[in-house]
Amino acid sequence: MVQKAKILLVDDRPENLLALEAILSALDQTLVRASSGEEALKALLTDDFAVILLDVQMPGMDGFETAAHIKRRERTRDIPIIFLTAINHGPHHTFRGYAAGAVDYISKPFDPWVLRAKVSVFVELYMKNCKLREQAALLRLQLEGDGHAGGGHEKEPAGLLAELSARLAAVEEQAEALSKQLDDESADAAAVATAAHLERKLTGLRRALDALEPGTGGGAGVLPAQG
Repeated sequence: MVQKAKILLVDDRPENLLALEAILSALDQTLVRASSGEEALKALLTDDFAVILLDVQMPGMDGFETAAHIKRRERTRDIPIIFLTAINHGPHHTFRGYAAGAVDYISKPFDPWVLRAKVSVFVELYMKNCKLREQAALLRLQLEGDGHAGGGHEKEPAGLLAELSARLAAVEEQAEALSKQLDDESADAAAVATAAHLERKLTGLRRALDALEPGTGGGAGVLPAQG
């Protein structure tokens, strides 16, 4: 069973949250509500999210301040933030949104199809990153097992390496297809950059697997760092 990604919806108006849920329900992911910046920060303490939809105009802690807190935390600084605003104050207001760390800035009323398409890109990138981390964790477990193996029971890593290589190839193929799709659709620069970062991580893991093949002299030290 594939685990669903979580999407954080932050807005002080219940009717706006309801509208967002109606638009994004077709993505079949887990939608989490927050009615204030403070509530959003609490949710981010315990759960991992693929993307955050953040209303700018909120009483108390507004969207800009909330985003600043999110970007200061190491755990949450890389989560994409899409700002939603009911009013447009011009280029300066938009620039402030991007300066706060947003990957996109959408004025209400927005096109439901466009919003859903933008969110789906970040959900897909998040799922690819999750798969990559799973493959790296499996590889680490195997390397640690080989390092502690001894006596009369010698472990054979070749079978697991072949399985990992096949799984990685499937993720590589999906990542390549996603990158081509982003190019074709002239997607946001932030989404393209995130996809390129994912491909670099995949390349590093592929090199590590290749180095572990028999006869290459590789070892546990070749596993790439996960950023």
